[in-house]
Amino acid sequence: MVLSADEAVDKARELLGIRETERPRLDRIREYLRDDPNRRLSGLPQDTPPELHRLAKLSRVNMLKFVVGGRVQSMFVDGLRLPRQADNVPAWQVWQANRMDARQIGVHRAAVAYGAAFVTVLPGKRAGEPMPVLRGVSPRQLTAAYASDDDWPQYALEKRRRGWRLYDAEAVYELTGDDADGLKQVGNPAEHGAGVCPVIRVRDSDDLDDEVTGVVEPLMILQDQINITTFGLLTAQHYGAFKQRYVIGWLAESEQVRLKASASRFLTFEDPEVKVGEFGETTLAGYIASREATIRHLATISQTPAHELLGQLVNLSAEALAAAEASHRRAVRETQTVAGEAWEQVLQLSGEMIGAEVPVDAEVRWRDTESRSLAQTADALGKIATMLGVPPAELWELLPGVSQQQVERWRAAAAEGDAFAQLNGLLERQATELASQPAVEPAQSA
Repeated sequence: MVLSADEAVDKARELLGIRETERPRLDRIREYLRDDPNRRLSGLPQDTPPELHRLAKLSRVNMLKFVVGGRVQSMFVDGLRLPRQADNVPAWQVWQANRMDARQIGVHRAAVAYGAAFVTVLPGKRAGEPMPVLRGVSPRQLTAAYASDDDWPQYALEKRRRGWRLYDAEAVYELTGDDADGLKQVGNPAEHGAGVCPVIRVRDSDDLDDEVTGVVEPLMILQDQINITTFGLLTAQHYGAFKQRYVIGWLAESEQVRLKASASRFLTFEDPEVKVGEFGETTLAGYIASREATIRHLATISQTPAHELLGQLVNLSAEALAAAEASHRRAVRETQTVAGEAWEQVLQLSGEMIGAEVPVDAEVRWRDTESRSLAQTADALGKIATMLGVPPAELWELLPGVSQQQVERWRAAAAEGDAFAQLNGLLERQATELASQPAVEPAQSA
């Protein structure tokens, strides 16, 4: 049943209360992912000299953004298919029409960083034909309330550029107002006909005991350690990384004389009481080793390849590289398993809207982004095709970096080539049969 204007405003206010509870955590994660040059270093006193504040701004080495990017760059949905079928289900056209090949990246980035992201599925018009509209939404912009059904929310509230949008199982309600007291519904509710609240949650993992928080929040303390160590490194480098000379019993007459003495390689003084010496430079190796150790801890906890964060990739064989990335691949596969169910949910709802039902056994296909040598992969696939009798066309998808669209073009080209080959064979057989027939002698006249 469609909500009245007062009921819609009451539900929106209730969701705004939930939103205010979630906002501090989400905003804090966002601050750690941003490269804000004006953000102060954690723990630095306010009365610190400006010179140290400038060094502190240079000390922020944002490693968390690379951790999130490493996970997201290994996740690309390439298709939705039934078992034992090579073509995508008809509902896949909704994905392509909404350009989700690119837009899925933002959804995955938010899901990995915050623990969850959302996708809205609404009926729409495209080129004169009904086509659902898919849009990813950050959890900082959308709040969903769930009851006993963990798959579909009861209500969801999205912050729009102008106002708010409330979703339920019947309709979409547009509201205006800057806060809970000023909320007011505008226009009439738009019934979507989905039968459920058309908001799907995409998570990076699942846990039956604790709330899923994403990969950033548990790593914030290590990011702070890296920043503090880098600040100590820059401070030591700025003030004490070079030797300083001192002179006791002599005072330069002017600034020019002092600069001349500091640049001179040989100093002489008439007064025998004058003493010259130097301070030793500060060793930076300890700071560098400490920062590298923290980055290794960060790589271990986040299941990110350490050589990518440290930039150390020297003479690694294919086997060694696979072993170094094994933990990362396991983490990616876990996220793909959880997020894949959400994408199947999105396409099932989209298929219902266009009258193309998606069977429950249809599965999302993920692009293979594992680091492997193309020559090594081709050799292995060639052996599989020859020794096990697997058709070569069924192995094209296993080539690294090959998209589903490329595989479909290859299959179409192969089918076209087979058709020409069959036609040529038929013509050759007919020519052979004609050549083998005995020649018919012309009848002689009486």
